Amino acid sequence: MADTVTRAPGLLRAPIERRDRALRTWRNRLPGIIMGGPAVLVFIAMFIIPMILAFVLSLTDWNGYSLNFTFIGLENYADAFRNPRTVDAAIFTAVVAFFGTILCNGVGLATAALISGPGRANTVMRTVFFYPYIISSLIIGFIWSAMLAPTGVVNSLLAQVGIPAMPWLTDVTFAKASIILTIVWSHFGFNMILYLAGIKSVPVEYYEAATVDGATRWQQFRNVTLPLIAPVVTVNLVLTLVGLLKVYDVVLALTNGGPAGSTQTIVFQILSDSFANADLGFGAAQSVVLLIVTAVLGLGVTLARRGSEKKVTD
Repeated sequence: MADTVTRAPGLLRAPIERRDRALRTWRNRLPGIIMGGPAVLVFIAMFIIPMILAFVLSLTDWNGYSLNFTFIGLENYADAFRNPRTVDAAIFTAVVAFFGTILCNGVGLATAALISGPGRANTVMRTVFFYPYIISSLIIGFIWSAMLAPTGVVNSLLAQVGIPAMPWLTDVTFAKASIILTIVWSHFGFNMILYLAGIKSVPVEYYEAATVDGATRWQQFRNVTLPLIAPVVTVNLVLTLVGLLKVYDVVLALTNGGPAGSTQTIVFQILSDSFANADLGFGAAQSVVLLIVTAVLGLGVTLARRGSEKKVTD
């Protein structure tokens, strides 16, 4: 009996201690929940819910205007893969994303390396190169559309040196190249700024040690700078790739999808099918496919780059 009485306080104390630990845990987590809650709610409202609605709409034949629609299952997805216009738009989007990502990062990294030093001239050049990125893509498209027109500034300058006018926007090959180069011109400044930040974060001592060892500027860049800014390269690649998979404004203003629909991107096609052709269900199906492809490619590039980063650090 005495032994039972002795153990009773211990048996009662255990639940109380567990309750106190749980209360302390919630008190510690409460500030984070309060501060992170609004962001989570915005994420759910602006991304999760629209994504669910898009998937539901993709299973219907809704035209976007009437209240009548029919659930047709995966028919829209089958049509998306069978539709030659969608396939052509997807191929051109892939071309833009591939070459645009390479050129934006290549030009951005080279420019950042050249103007990373101190001095007013470098500061001015950074501002000049970054400025096109803050201008609306729609405005940039209209500007270059006027410059690349048959009687535009570019052809006028070529005529001054005896070169015939080029079909920048009327020939399929030239139009595709014009779109890619315009995108690179307007976007590489963003990549340049990120690479500049990465280069500036490299300790000066590493360059001093490399100089003492007799390394040239190119050897320092290849063996010191590039390995240490590998995470910045990963971020730049993913952001550029994801952004170019959604390109629309420049195409709309520069070529409006022409000539003969050869420069329509997948987003251009989605908007055209959804609203111009009043087929919101089909457009939603294409949007869901684009979302999945973008997520897979972004994750794939990130994992591939992480693997290379580990090899560098090891």
